[in-house]
Amino acid sequence: MTWLDDIRWDDKGLVPVIAQEAASGDVVMFAWMNREALAETARKGEAVYYSRSRGKLWHKGEESGHIQKVHEIRLDCDNDVVLLKVTQLGHEPGIACHTGRHSCFFQKLDDSQWVSTDPVLKDPGEIYK
Repeated sequence: MTWLDDIRWDDKGLVPVIAQEAASGDVVMFAWMNREALAETARKGEAVYYSRSRGKLWHKGEESGHIQKVHEIRLDCDNDVVLLKVTQLGHEPGIACHTGRHSCFFQKLDDSQWVSTDPVLKDPGEIYK
């Protein structure tokens, strides 16, 4: 039995993961991991997720260069959500979102409509060529 066995994986063998910037406390993204992705994340010290749409492991930054250096891996009280404390590398300030923004959580509900609150730091067309 290993530390991976303590996690309550869903019926597809996945666990939700929140990436939080260590320095600012900003939540920068949400993704999924399977056992292999979480083991690789712990081994490499960089975030490796499981892409449900592609059905494969995805090393954050493999295309964009926006790597997440992992400082801590935490598990919630129910053992069914993982929190990564990360430093977002590859661009200053860090870009975690494929839209070129610092955080994937850039939309805020304002008077019954979603409003973008964070600027695009780099055009996605320049990131993903």
